[in-house]
Amino acid sequence: MTNQNVRLPQGTVKKTFKGYEEIHVPVPKKKVDPSEPGLMPTSALPAWARAGFGTSQSLNRIQTKCYPSAFEHDGNMLICAPTGSGKTNVAMLTMLREIGKHRDPNTGDINLDNFKIIYIAPLKALVQEQVGNFGKRLEPYGIQVSELTGDRQLTKQQIAETNVIVTTPEKWDVITRKATDTSYTNLVRLICIDEIHLLHDDRGPVLESIVSRTIRKQEQTGDPVRIVGLSATLPNYRDVAAFLRVDPAQDLHYFDGSFRPCPLRQEFIGVTDKKAIKQLKTMNDVCYNKVLEQVGQNKQQMLIFTHSRKETAKTAKYIRDKALEMETIGQILRVDAASREILREESEQVGNADLKDVLPYGFGIHHAGMSRADRTAVEDLFADGAIQVLVCTATLAWGVNLPAHTVIIKGTQIYSPEKGSWVELSPQDVLQMLGRAGRPQYDTYGEGIIITAQSELQYYLSLMNQQLPIESQFVSRLADNLNAEIVLGNVRSRDEGVDWLGYTYLFVRMIRSPGLYQVGADYDDDETLEQKRVDLIHSAAMVLEKANLVKYDKKTGRLQGTDLGRIASHYYITHNSMLTYNMHIQPSVTPIELFRVFALSEEFKYIPVRQDEKLELAKLLQRVPIPVKETIDEPHCKINVLLQAYVSRLKLEGLALMADLVYVTQSAGRILRAMFEIALKKGWASVAKDALDLCKMAEKRMWPTMTPLRQFPECSGEIIKKAERIDVPWQSYFDLDPPRMGELLGMQRQGRQVCGMVAKFPRLEI
Repeated sequence: MTNQNVRLPQGTVKKTFKGYEEIHVPVPKKKVDPSEPGLMPTSALPAWARAGFGTSQSLNRIQTKCYPSAFEHDGNMLICAPTGSGKTNVAMLTMLREIGKHRDPNTGDINLDNFKIIYIAPLKALVQEQVGNFGKRLEPYGIQVSELTGDRQLTKQQIAETNVIVTTPEKWDVITRKATDTSYTNLVRLICIDEIHLLHDDRGPVLESIVSRTIRKQEQTGDPVRIVGLSATLPNYRDVAAFLRVDPAQDLHYFDGSFRPCPLRQEFIGVTDKKAIKQLKTMNDVCYNKVLEQVGQNKQQMLIFTHSRKETAKTAKYIRDKALEMETIGQILRVDAASREILREESEQVGNADLKDVLPYGFGIHHAGMSRADRTAVEDLFADGAIQVLVCTATLAWGVNLPAHTVIIKGTQIYSPEKGSWVELSPQDVLQMLGRAGRPQYDTYGEGIIITAQSELQYYLSLMNQQLPIESQFVSRLADNLNAEIVLGNVRSRDEGVDWLGYTYLFVRMIRSPGLYQVGADYDDDETLEQKRVDLIHSAAMVLEKANLVKYDKKTGRLQGTDLGRIASHYYITHNSMLTYNMHIQPSVTPIELFRVFALSEEFKYIPVRQDEKLELAKLLQRVPIPVKETIDEPHCKINVLLQAYVSRLKLEGLALMADLVYVTQSAGRILRAMFEIALKKGWASVAKDALDLCKMAEKRMWPTMTPLRQFPECSGEIIKKAERIDVPWQSYFDLDPPRMGELLGMQRQGRQVCGMVAKFPRLEI
């Protein structure tokens, strides 16, 4: 979605070169408002609240302006401000406001049993970062901060002891979909949603679902829940504020690019070459020129973001080799002998071969595939100024705070396993990477350079100049989200469904831009779009009924959930996948066929089989234990093979294939659990047993023929090999003492260790 008529700031310059063109956007001027009060010192906070701000002497401009509505009122808030401008501290003020309500002013004691605070961040890396940040700052109040994501579950006991839960949108949606967890969801008094501009993203419907459920419930029960939205700068912030029920006069705060701690000078480079190989060469040459200009002439450090792990090393080597060839390497390397010596010594210590190769020349690489030690070494060397150019993947932008004067985004296409193709970078990724440009303590401005194809130039120009409105993606997930509300008992009829739609961002946008959302002339007299909402709910209910997820009485409009609907809602399964499972899971289905049914899930419908993967897939097909009926050309075969390769712990080569494997296995747990529950509900014991076995195989990455000892990381490969070679049933292991165990395995010394591990297994008698 591009704004063709993007208005660029005054002073924008366009330059044309062979193979590409450049557009330079100047640094925005800081706006000075004479009536603006000075920065608020932290000493002006109540004495008990100062501990949350550590050694900070004052709030910044944004925090000072937001202070009255954040700390002195309880209204819902929306704060739109550039990345890195301190929005998190505004969230911190709202948290302290909530904590203060449960604090006894005489004793200073805080009643921790009366409230919970939820902080929602879009990525696990951000969740972990915020757990560390809030955990440290709220420690003086005795407040426990915990992470709740797909990787990290919390027990009921841990949840009871936690006051601030940092989680992802999907995880919080799943939790609030279950009526069983109300014991603590009813205690939630504040929800902070970071990056709420993700409403525009494929994951936007999840945020709409959470907010509409929260506000509707609050209006029905009267329990006060404050919602605080944090977002990047966007043009239609008033729409987002209306969706969050924010008072625009008091609690809506909008700050443009001039409020960035280090204003950004932007450069957009559109590559005009059409052939992929030429495009890549031009991009590499542009990177080399920019390194020479920024690092060589201006003596500034630089981050270059690429979109695959292999590309980090390829880019670093290309620039290094060209600098050697053109005899310009001396301009890039630091001249002092001490720096060169440090780089030489460090290059001998690191394990990664590519890093070893480029480090002596002042280049570094950084990606998630490197060892923790290598990544830390690179981070430290860059922070100390020894590495001049760091080529990395986006993980560095989200996880580690390493700013540089100049940031280049080299190419804007990334592989998306959900779509099964290469797609443009999401706006939040671009903003996050460019958020690393400029070091507030040293620079007056930072430089952000985006290198993309000529055809995408308009899109990034409008994105970076806050002219891309945020739209709703809710219609794409309407049926599944309606099902969740029906299962919860929040929507029991078509009319209640219409009411619920009135709480969504979709509703706000349909009223503002009817043309974009197929609201035709026949709805002109309908100011609240009631008939349009009736039509949407009716269509969604028909779809759900066809999949057996709800019972829908078209005459009375009554909506009633089913067991299958509950399974779909609790395991986050789409209605189309449920339709597939319903059709294929029969009483006679075999374990081999269950693998096939898994591969038919709608979640994987866009995963293609690429020409360059066929050879590797054919090899994998011969190595996996369960036969696959389809041929290698069919996507279902690929998904089946990937799941089995994951269980078998086989190594994969290609980048896209690895991304597909991660995507398939991330969804495997919940899909297989749902298949197990379907079989259980239908009363098919043997199918349920097979499905449960399949769940355990995927979770533990083990086949039934493997020894259960594989579940212990400390168990040596030698013991596992011996245990799998001898033909002794697992039950017999429980009856052996250490000497006999050692004898059985032919490893006398390890008998005691193996007995210790066996003793940890439960013995179930039924």
